[in-house]
Amino acid sequence: MANLLFICSKNQWRSPTAELLFKNHPLHQASSAGTSDKARIRINQKMIDRADVIFVMERKHQQLLKQRFDITGKQLVVLDIEDNYQFNDPELIGILEDILREYL
Repeated sequence: MANLLFICSKNQWRSPTAELLFKNHPLHQASSAGTSDKARIRINQKMIDRADVIFVMERKHQQLLKQRFDITGKQLVVLDIEDNYQFNDPELIGILEDILREYL
């Protein structure tokens, strides 16, 4: 089972929506976190170490991870999804399903 980690800024809308897509998934386990001090769940090194694949919503999240954490050897994917969606927004779900098709 692969551990997938989804990261956005505040862990309120985008990354929890992506995490929810993998609830009860037979092959993957997903978690989510945010990079902001105000994040619902704030990213930490332990979460990064446990992840097999890290998905970030924007390039700025990738840069923050590189500055703050050791991501050596980690597969990191930038999804390029801007902060324009609410939690579980049908349009966001469609975008995520399209991008993450090979994992779903």
